Amino acid sequence: MKIKNIIIHSFLAIGLLVPGISAADRIKDLASIQGVRNNQLIGYGLVVGLDGSGDMTTQTPFTVQSIINMLGQLGVNLPPGTNLQLRNVAAVMVTATLPAFAKPGQQIDITVSSMGNAKSLRGGTLLMTPLKGADNQVYAMAQGSILVGGIGAGNAGSSVQINHLSAGRIAGGAIVEREIATTVGQGDFINLELNSTDFTTVNRIVEAINGLHPSTAAAIDGRVVQVRAPADNSQRIMFISQIESLDITPARAPAKVIVNSRTGSVVMNQAVTLETSAIAHGNLSIIINTEPVISQPGPFAQRGETVVAQRSQVEIRTDEGNLMLLPNGADLGEVVKALTAIGATTQDLLSILQALKAAGSLRAELEII
Repeated sequence: MKIKNIIIHSFLAIGLLVPGISAADRIKDLASIQGVRNNQLIGYGLVVGLDGSGDMTTQTPFTVQSIINMLGQLGVNLPPGTNLQLRNVAAVMVTATLPAFAKPGQQIDITVSSMGNAKSLRGGTLLMTPLKGADNQVYAMAQGSILVGGIGAGNAGSSVQINHLSAGRIAGGAIVEREIATTVGQGDFINLELNSTDFTTVNRIVEAINGLHPSTAAAIDGRVVQVRAPADNSQRIMFISQIESLDITPARAPAKVIVNSRTGSVVMNQAVTLETSAIAHGNLSIIINTEPVISQPGPFAQRGETVVAQRSQVEIRTDEGNLMLLPNGADLGEVVKALTAIGATTQDLLSILQALKAAGSLRAELEII
């Protein structure tokens, strides 16, 4: 089968973060204080005021049951066997994130999502809904008008387009009713937890903290740094503020290649090189080899030494005789570009990258999503 110059419907994105000047990051961007965390809240409620786009009550009996229970609590008792045919009510799940140190009376954002067959929540109002935590205790009460996202008008005369209609948000739609106790550290120590495990970064954090406050920080493992902090609460907060503002240079992440099999995207976190290899895939032939390049001083030179470097080249051929040579180095990004230039499909790229990884030529972690 011949490879033709076709437009691949899936978009190919090659993200390269070439190693260069390493930028310093604050510790607060790389780690968090152990125990200072968010908590998830969830609740079940009703949305009313919909313009005929609510649940079909014959197919969602839980909506009818919720309406009857709510009316009973408000003093409205319906006769047994009443068949409600309402189209302006929808049963929804309400979710929110309770941040650390949130106090009663503070407002938090909530997300409202339909759980029945409502066509749209646009224009609806969420009735008072208790939001509970994992311990089944009520921590917030939610209520308000729902804003369905994705509304945007184009030029004059164009129609308004609305995206997903079965979910929306209410900014500040819940009021915190109960505080979750949050402790900063245990005893004389606080623990810094890195966002990702890295022994080199942990060591650099320890050195930076000890440079400011000698003999206060120690590495527990590749993710946790234990720091001795003042016992007084106000001094401890000031101490943490100083630590969070320290700049360090994080270690380079391991080489990784991520391939999205649905969109054809190929993303690399740094320049990934390939070892000597040869691949035959369909009517594609790929040869990657390395040859020594010797550089030595000229005759009668008083100083200088002979240097042996490695130069790689990539040769890609097709049955049609197409040839593409990359003499400047066996770089994976250049290989992917060359393959797409001669018409390789997304499936070809996936198969070739998997083969390179299995053969040990691809010196990076390969993740396919």
